[in-house]
Amino acid sequence: MTKYMLIMRGTDEGQADDEAMDLTEVIAATGRYNEQMMDAGVLTAGEGLADASEGAVVDFSTDTPVVTDGPYGETKELFNGFWILDVGSKEEAVEWAKRAPLSGPGTKLEVRRVHGVEDFPQDNEWIEKEKEWRKELGTE
Repeated sequence: MTKYMLIMRGTDEGQADDEAMDLTEVIAATGRYNEQMMDAGVLTAGEGLADASEGAVVDFSTDTPVVTDGPYGETKELFNGFWILDVGSKEEAVEWAKRAPLSGPGTKLEVRRVHGVEDFPQDNEWIEKEKEWRKELGTE
């Protein structure tokens, strides 16, 4: 099995549309989707994110990182939440993504494989430490 992250992205325009939606139905639709993934044994994590106005961006394009509090002005895409699935293939992850109860202008789910320690040189001291940390955290 391989882990994939479904990254929920939207736009300012889509965010405005979301505010007009019935929150009770959004929660119910998302709950049903999560339950389907739990029943299939593929969901390992998932979280929604608070509004960008509550966040900050740390920009590393200069020698000293620059912190900008949200909101960040005009945004073309916002990272709104994620699911992590443990599935047999990218195609299976894409199939789950297509079932997500999302809609609206600019709303997208990006499907990305999550690196595991097996993707890195095994003789590296930090990879060895990573393996131990994962055991300690119960995330191996």
